[in-house]
Amino acid sequence: MLDDKLLEILACPKCKGDLEYDRKNEKLICHKCKLAYAIKDDIPIMLIDEAEKLK
Repeated sequence: MLDDKLLEILACPKCKGDLEYDRKNEKLICHKCKLAYAIKDDIPIMLIDEAEKLK
């Protein structure tokens, strides 16, 4: 589980927009870019090339 303070400062690396924390699927979602960034071992993987494209 990510710390609330960390969630406040994290932004999408592509558009610098806000991210939504999907606790159930352990992902950070950017609705503007339609990308989901995985969280592994409580560490967000904020690499654009590794982000999952949403439909």
